[in-house]
Amino acid sequence: MRWFLKSARKWVLAGMIVGAGSLTAPSLRAQQPELLPRPESVQASPSSTALFPGVTATEQDAPLPDAESVSPGGPPAEGGMEGPAPGGDGKDGECKEPKPYWSLVPPVEKFPRPGWFPILPNGPGYYSLLDVLTDNWRKGPPKYPYPRFSIIPFPFFYCDWRYLDDPKNEEHDYLDFLKRIHLGNDFLFTTGGELRLRYNNEVDSQLTGRNNVYYTERTRIYGDLWYQDKFRLFVETIDARSWNEDLPPLVIDEDHWDLLNLFVDAKVATLCDDPVYVRAGRQELLYGSQRLISPLDFANTRRTFQGVKAFWHSEKLDVDAFVVQPVVPNPERFDSVDNNQVFSGLYTTYRPKKSQALELYYLNLDNANQTRQLGIQRAPTNVSTFGARYFGDHDNRWLWETEGDVQTGSIGRQTLLADALAVGGGYCFKDCPSKPQLWLYYEYASGDKNPAVGERKTFNQLFPFGHYYFGGTDQIGRQNIQDLNAQFVFWPVNWITCLAQYHILRLDSPQDALYNAGGTAIRRDATGRAGTDVGEVLNLVVNFHLDNHQDIFIQNAHLYAGDFIKRTGSGRDLNALYIQYSFRW
Repeated sequence: MRWFLKSARKWVLAGMIVGAGSLTAPSLRAQQPELLPRPESVQASPSSTALFPGVTATEQDAPLPDAESVSPGGPPAEGGMEGPAPGGDGKDGECKEPKPYWSLVPPVEKFPRPGWFPILPNGPGYYSLLDVLTDNWRKGPPKYPYPRFSIIPFPFFYCDWRYLDDPKNEEHDYLDFLKRIHLGNDFLFTTGGELRLRYNNEVDSQLTGRNNVYYTERTRIYGDLWYQDKFRLFVETIDARSWNEDLPPLVIDEDHWDLLNLFVDAKVATLCDDPVYVRAGRQELLYGSQRLISPLDFANTRRTFQGVKAFWHSEKLDVDAFVVQPVVPNPERFDSVDNNQVFSGLYTTYRPKKSQALELYYLNLDNANQTRQLGIQRAPTNVSTFGARYFGDHDNRWLWETEGDVQTGSIGRQTLLADALAVGGGYCFKDCPSKPQLWLYYEYASGDKNPAVGERKTFNQLFPFGHYYFGGTDQIGRQNIQDLNAQFVFWPVNWITCLAQYHILRLDSPQDALYNAGGTAIRRDATGRAGTDVGEVLNLVVNFHLDNHQDIFIQNAHLYAGDFIKRTGSGRDLNALYIQYSFRW
């Protein structure tokens, strides 16, 4: 504990000192000559305005430049002026004017809105505590692509730093020199990372009847190297540690200096003027609402996979296909895949309007492990998920989302037929101070009245962002559950996010189990006499955005135990308090 407090104090002070230093130190990026002119049509990635966990300010989304304005071509000549592409002689020996390929690197992977997505603060104002202290009244949200929130659900390789190549860019940061480093005419390098420290205080931790006060630390460092727009090498390390636990650490708590991402991208074709890439290696996956596929940022280790992915992204349509295996964190040796599991899928996203999207997908998980929990056979299993999701907003006021899934396949010798549904609607009072927003939701995932006999009906949640969706206690997952909930979010000032959620939780089938956020069966009454009343959850969150690099996040989640929990084990209410500091560079 003493070491943790010293480390926390050291990093907080260092971060604040360096942040204060940015007030007087001129930006190194501002002093460098621009190597590439950036087309006016290229804007920051949607993630550049991400503030909330899993949220993008889509009203500021910008499509990639079309093929007529920007297309892959040779680098500009020295001094920032465009020159001939290699071998680009035109007619009669004249050189064709090339199109700058750096304006397309990296290809933007639009960060999808999750459930409960808010409409983010925009317009003039202060967007960090540092803005307030320096009286930096901004015209609008900063372009800096890291989220203005401590939880960063999307991978670092989603971040778009292309605005730094714009000679008219007026937003500078003291660490800009780490981004978009041009190595000659053909290579581009970016680096960065994150340090995260968290205090965890769990009363009746994991519903064991025991309290658990412990500390976690996570360090991530990445490097991103491009050769023109044709080839990419992305490497990211992670070091995750946990200490002073009163209970054994979870698998997702520790992973000592390992590889989170190590992949190559190769441009293999061009379809309708947009590139087709193939990605091979260790990689994080994030799709849709993250109810089924998420990097799981709240965990001290992030979820990653190993395999192959092909993707083609255009202004209105994205198509991804992948075949991967989940990677299992191991603090004692180098992480390896679970050779008994293969996860594959086809995921498409169509955006008919700027503020709306339709997602259609097929996912398959083949798990050959032999797994039984509380008398229920969970694997071997082969489950196919057919899903659709439609979400959007009207005039940044009326908000909606609906997602439905049907699963077929087998568990052992039994057939599987399960389903899940999420339906929500919200309203943004965008003309009111603090921009308050209210959401109402119903979430459902089927359970089974008799898991040992006949057709199985328990939904398989796959690889979700469980902490985000069921109140932050991590004791409820998207299996055999019904959840009626409401969320209220507002910004007293642009740099402080306040959120409150209330969940009313019931089992779908009293004979099936209660499954936690990781999909593990943790409580069960096979007779069904304990009923279906899991309880209610009150979840409160506040986030302070200190500057481009630093956030303080506080969450308190309280589970008021219902009859089912009281009758199947220790009945004390669960309370989880998390205080987190993060620094990104």
